[in-house]
Order: sequence, then C-alpha cells, then structure tokens
Amino acid sequence: MTLPVSRRDLDFLLFEWLGVGALTQRPAFADHGPETFAAALDTAWAIAEREFLPHNRKADLEEPRLENGRVIVVPEAKAALDAFAAAGFLAMETPLDAGGMALPHVVAQACFGLFDAANIATASYPLLTIAAANLIDTFGSSDQKRRWLPAMRSGRVFGTMVLTEPHAGSSLGDVRTTATPAGDGRYRVRGAKIFISGGDHELADNIVHLVLCRIAGAPPGVKGLSLMLVPKRLVGDDGSPGAANDVALAGLIHKMGWRGTTSTMLSFGENDTCFGELIGEPGRGLAQMFHMMNEARIGVGLGAAMLGHAGYRHALAYAKARPQGRPVDAKDPAAPQVAIVEHADVRRMLLAQKAYAEGGLALCLYAARLVDEARTAPDGAARAAARRLLDILTPIVKAWPAEWCLEANKLAIQVHGGYGYTREYPVEQLYRDNRLNPIHEGTNGIQAIDLLGRKVMMEDGALLAELVGRIRATIDAAASVASLSEFAGALDASLADVGRATAAARGALAAGEVRLALANAAPYLDLLGHVVVAWLWLDQAITAFRSASAADAVFHAGKRAACAWFFRWELPKVAHWANLVATLDPTTVELDPGSL
Repeated sequence: MTLPVSRRDLDFLLFEWLGVGALTQRPAFADHGPETFAAALDTAWAIAEREFLPHNRKADLEEPRLENGRVIVVPEAKAALDAFAAAGFLAMETPLDAGGMALPHVVAQACFGLFDAANIATASYPLLTIAAANLIDTFGSSDQKRRWLPAMRSGRVFGTMVLTEPHAGSSLGDVRTTATPAGDGRYRVRGAKIFISGGDHELADNIVHLVLCRIAGAPPGVKGLSLMLVPKRLVGDDGSPGAANDVALAGLIHKMGWRGTTSTMLSFGENDTCFGELIGEPGRGLAQMFHMMNEARIGVGLGAAMLGHAGYRHALAYAKARPQGRPVDAKDPAAPQVAIVEHADVRRMLLAQKAYAEGGLALCLYAARLVDEARTAPDGAARAAARRLLDILTPIVKAWPAEWCLEANKLAIQVHGGYGYTREYPVEQLYRDNRLNPIHEGTNGIQAIDLLGRKVMMEDGALLAELVGRIRATIDAAASVASLSEFAGALDASLADVGRATAAARGALAAGEVRLALANAAPYLDLLGHVVVAWLWLDQAITAFRSASAADAVFHAGKRAACAWFFRWELPKVAHWANLVATLDPTTVELDPGSL
C-alpha cells in the first residue's frame, strides 16, 4: 500500500514556499538543518505507510466494541501508536533537553499530516494527547508537569478533551458537571459528558481527562468554569497507575466516520469517588481549554486537508488508469478508449480537487509557520504581528478545509463513477471521515460567529488590517509578473468586497443590531476564507514562477494551473457572499420558525 500523499508538494510548501530552512538560524532550532527536517518527514512517512495505512479500512469495518466492560479496538491500532511513540512523535516540539525532537511547529504539523492521510481515526489518539500535554505544560503546576508530561510524551498515558454534555454542546456556559473540594487539595468530580473522543480504551496504561466543570458555588455562565485533570486511574507519586478513579464508560457512540476512534459517553463520580486536580486558577477553565481547542482546531483543518488530499491522489491515479469512452470529437467508434483523465469534465473535477486540497494544506502549514513566528521571531513586533494574524486565521484554518476539502472528497467519488460509492475503493470512507470535520471542535457556524463577531472586530480591526496588509504585499509582487497580473487585480477587487462587507457588519454591531449582523456570519467566513486561500495560491504561484528548475517545470506548471482555476472559478463567488453581508440580508432573522 502506498501513502496517498504528494511528497513533492510537501517539500515545495515547506522548503520552497515557507522557507523553513531559515528557522534553523534561531536558537530554538539551532540543532537542526533542512536535512533533519527532511529526515523527520521520511520517518513519519515510513511509519504512517507501514503501521497506520494498512489497518485504516479494518478499523472502519471493525469499530470499537464493548466486551465484558472493556473497550476492544483492532490490535493494529496499538502497534501503530507504539511505533509512533517509540519514534518520538509525541514529543516532536518538546525541547531536546526534555527528551523531545525540538522541531518547529510547521515541520511537526507536516509530519502529523502524513498520519492523518494514512489513518485519521488512529491518528486522533496522539492528536488529543499532544494537545492535552501542551495544555498541562502551559497551565499545570510543576508537580502536575512532573507526574504527567513524561508519561504522556512517551505514550504510556493518553489524553482527552472533555467538554460536551447532553444538554450543552457549543453552549459551554451551560455545563453542569461539578467539582467539590475533597479537603486534601483535590476535588470530587461529578457529571456526565458525551462525544468524548478517545474517552476509553486500553491503548495506553492510563488516560488523562481534561474536564471542563463548575466548582461548587461558582457563578453561572462561562466565568464559573474551571478545568480539572481527572485520570482514568489514580496514580502514585511516581506516576504509576493505581486504582480506578470512578470514571465509568456509559456507552460507545457510532459515527459515520472516524470509526476507529472510540467516541464515548462518560460518567464521572457515580460513586462519589472520582477525584480531580485543579489546573491553574478557578474560573479560568474556558480560557485554558481554548489553548487546547485552538490547537485542535488547527489539527482539524489539517486533517480535513489531508483527507481531501488523499481523495485527490486516489482519484488522480484512477483517472489515469481507467479507460472509458473516446474524445468528444472522435469519429471512429472502433478507436481505442482513452483514460478518463483525457475528458475535460474529469480534468475539471481533478483540478478543483487539487485547488481545494493543496490550497487547504497550504493554509494549514502557513498557520503552523505563524506559530513558529509567534514563539521564536527575534523581533517583538514580528511576534505580535504573527499572533494577530494567527488569531484571525484560526477559525478559517478550521472551517475552510472542513468545508471545501470535503467538496474535494465528493468530487473524488464522482471521478470514480459507480465504483466511487463502493467499499472496494477508499474514496467513500474518506468522504465519511471528512464529513465529521465541519462539526469537530466547534461547528463551522460557530467559527463564522467567532470570526465576524470577535476576531474581525478585535483591537479596533487590527487583526484584519494585519491580514489585509499581507495580502496587499502579495498583490504588489504578483502585479509585476505578466502571467499573474490578472489574478493580482482580481484579488484586489475581492479585498474591496471584504472591506464593504466588514464595514456593514461593523456598523450593525455598533448600532446594537447583533442578531442582524451575525445572521450572515457564514457567508462572511466563506468570503474571507476564499480570499485567504486565493492569496496563498497567488503567493505559491509567485514562488513557482521564480523557480528556474527545468526538472520541476511540470510540477510548477500544475501549481500555476491550480492557482488560475481557483481565481477564475472560485474567487468570483466572493462578490455574491459580500453582497449578502453588506446588505445585511434579513431573510433568516425575519423568518418565522413556524413557516419552516
């Protein structure tokens, strides 16, 4: 089995476009060079292809099941995760003196994307564990870090994010799970949680649940939320697992995709013997959890992009090998059939997939590069600018690939024709897996409200201004390239659409028309997302244009073709979305629910 990823595309994005080699000049990455980054990718590729990819289909067909109180998953999953941990990938960004690889975030994300493409269900366990460990590292006490981080970064303990309750999904202010002081510095946790990915299994010695809850007597709403570290099993001072901690599996949930990931309903404290430790200060739970959620949102976007990328690679291979029909202008019915890639409509679908999937991956890796800038740029102003840009891009990074790389998966099925709907080909599973991502880590609608209602308005528009400034710099650079000047003008016009839509929403918010302003947040997310991806495609096209390598001429021509397709077929949609937002279209606000 071959990993359905273009390594050439990854190398282009990392080394030619994003220039990750320059990061080795910074103290945090001084022990690395471009060759060690490439070696990390080689190792990730080998493990993903050898350990993760072969059981992707099996894990989909043989979902986790409950037997005699134990959750059973396919045995290949543990072998894959053990290999992942043994290679050090749970500590990719951990400093060398703490036993990690000290990789830049952008390189770590590129490595992790290979596991997403191979088997996103099994990859979800380390995704959550890495994010949970990072949260503990940021907000935990020195004792919590000592007891938990080495075990999590070695794979002996996995982590989860525990937010949702049966009555409270995105409305986290309605969380009812409680924590009562136990008198010894710990808390007794009690409540029910649902849709907890990785919530129970035997893939590791223990599981750390990061539980959003309300300390007894805390005020209502989000200001009363705290974060508790609740292990599945209690641990000794040395971190060794001990007795069960009254965390009960109430049931398994069976989703249409990611079937290899345990999705659980958990009950905490049925016997009043579930103990948790407060992370940080009381009442800061949601702010702390957002640290993990934002990391997970970027992870969701990356996973969506890689699923779209995998579908595209399968469809491309199929289209080149599948003979069907003859050219539309062929006159001889006895002439041999041609591969379907020769048909214009199939090329249209393939080019659309390429533009969505490679555009989505570029978006995710660009955001990951911003994380490195925010952490390690030598200039304080550069670090602040990177943080502003990352803040406004995060909802787009989560939502745009989840929407449009899912569209790529749909087109991959269409390219396969009738075979695309069968289980004998992988594209139907890729579609089902990716269909979860518009809901994961906050629905796309929630991301839209966050973008328009918060991020665009923050700091009196400074975040959006930072983004617009970056886009204009690319427009100026492209304007001097004859073959790209058309696209530079189109992107400049779309920026004007963004400006008028934003001004209208800002005015409505200032006038107190919050419901009207945010009713059209979804098209605002679409329009700004498309503008951002168009910008990144144009920036890549500039890099491809400047390359003088004859050996890569075909590859770079493909980049320029995808850029042209996106500008001519996709960017024109921005004007319509902008009109909906700029005119404060009241259709949904005025609608009587009874008329639905």
